[in-house]
Amino acid sequence: MPLSDDQIRRFLSSVHPWDSLPPAERDALGKALITRAVTAGEMIYKMGDDLPGQFLVHEGLVEISDDNGAVISHLGPRNTFGERGLLRDGRAATTARAESDTVLVILPRADVLRLIGDHDLVAAFFNRSRGNRQTQATLATAPVETVMSHPAATCERDTTAQDAARQMRVAGISSLCVVEEDKLIGIVTLRDIAGQIVAEDRPALTPVGDIMTRNPLGLPPEAIGSDVLHAMLERHIGHIPILRAGKVLGMVTQTDLTRFQAVSSGELVRGVAQAKTIEQIAASTAELPALLMQLVAGGHRHEVVTRLITDIADTATRRLLALGEAKLGPPPVPYLWLACGSQGRQEQTGVSDQDNCMMVDDAVTDDEMAYFHELARFVCDGLNAVGYVHCPGDMMAMNPMWCQPVRVWREHFTGWIKKPDPAAQMLASVMFDLRPISGDVSLFEEMQAETLALASKNSIFVAHMLSNSLKHSPPLSLFRGFATIRSGEHRNTIDLKHNGVVPIVDLGRIQALRGQITAANTRARLTAAKATGAISASGASDLIDAYDLIAETRLAHQARLIRQGEKPDNFLAPSALSDFERSQLRDAFVVVKSLQSALGHGKGTLG
Repeated sequence: MPLSDDQIRRFLSSVHPWDSLPPAERDALGKALITRAVTAGEMIYKMGDDLPGQFLVHEGLVEISDDNGAVISHLGPRNTFGERGLLRDGRAATTARAESDTVLVILPRADVLRLIGDHDLVAAFFNRSRGNRQTQATLATAPVETVMSHPAATCERDTTAQDAARQMRVAGISSLCVVEEDKLIGIVTLRDIAGQIVAEDRPALTPVGDIMTRNPLGLPPEAIGSDVLHAMLERHIGHIPILRAGKVLGMVTQTDLTRFQAVSSGELVRGVAQAKTIEQIAASTAELPALLMQLVAGGHRHEVVTRLITDIADTATRRLLALGEAKLGPPPVPYLWLACGSQGRQEQTGVSDQDNCMMVDDAVTDDEMAYFHELARFVCDGLNAVGYVHCPGDMMAMNPMWCQPVRVWREHFTGWIKKPDPAAQMLASVMFDLRPISGDVSLFEEMQAETLALASKNSIFVAHMLSNSLKHSPPLSLFRGFATIRSGEHRNTIDLKHNGVVPIVDLGRIQALRGQITAANTRARLTAAKATGAISASGASDLIDAYDLIAETRLAHQARLIRQGEKPDNFLAPSALSDFERSQLRDAFVVVKSLQSALGHGKGTLG
């Protein structure tokens, strides 16, 4: 199906790195691209085929597989593919097939190569995809601690077979570790009970010590997935305990291996996109902690992990909007749903509430606004039900203040900029991170450009925003240590969100405001500020490196908590780090503090 010029313009404006191009350049690219409609099951290209350019999914689903035929990803709208082969030798390095009726946009290879040479942000995008490619977390290479169940269920040797079976039924597991003085002495499984108790008509009160497998094979936590898989295949067993000094840390079963292989961002996106009910969406988003742990264990950079985590939130939002429209009927006028906060910046982690708003076409009547208020409540309550809890500050579209016609939003933004009181500073900080999720993007684009231009020229507003951004300080003490929280539930920890990444998010937002940078992502903002000279090359490099270290430390902390069977949070005890890790983290905080100081002293260009 052919796309209109307006559809193409809006689509390219929503896909990185093409959203970073000047409007004229983006329009020229739009005229050069090719659209292609493919039917479900149709091959898009096979490995080794000549590639005409970079592929973008406008609508539909695409399956990507490797040279062994193994599916490596499922791609939906605004995802791109084909870059690796395109930039290497022009031949496909994978195979792509349409999973549903799909509309593709193809950016010609010559134009892609030209734009890489002409635009630093485009070059950075493609260079990163080649030079810093991460090894996909696979079962064979994954650390065993990311696969095993936490914690392992245990019993003693005199526990009866009947009680052991009941314990397994309640926990929904198939084995128990038999321990004596905290040391493993055996394993008893449901199969043991069925084969040695039920089948042989032995008493249900038989102690498990009589039927257990004695001195079972165990592996250390340093083992990897292939160690487990090979041991199971060689010994014909389905349960392997993970031990340190004889003490049980966890258990790996065949079910754990299957579950690990099944969890991927593509599978979760597909599960959410195809969900018919809120409960089905929740079943997919419940796998997010496992996905985060898996991605971190696979060595993926923080901006990749948070982008993939955010993609699932975006998909859940769009699916809830579709379910809401199916329930309420088609919207009376065009609207746009936008995310703000960490979702808006594509920086969601394992701890995320929801921040969102809705912009409605000015043609809407007062009576018609009732439809959008009802839709907003349906979506926000749905997000809450699937794990994205209601915003404590009520910054959600279900709050009528955050669901308004475009003209009212213009009044809000103009008012906040002209009268930057503390409340206005806070609201503006949230709204400068807006990113369209679903609907008519044109409702936002023009207003975004107007707002950035108005705000950047208002020196008083910029000064207030700068002052507000300096309220979040890195947790540094005077004596080369960390200023930890002194009391309460999180005593002796540092807050890696509010005192770690938020100060850098604030610095990135200030640079975006000054330079009228439309990107919402913090790392993209810092990269753009470096390219424009708003931050010196050395200052930008230091700040980006500091951000990477702090953000990756935060994700590693959350993944560690998930592995331990706990809920992820942002509160890290410095004592959990090695001396080297503490030194690196403190140096990162020093970089942030130094750049905050430079801004606080009125230096126009950081670094």
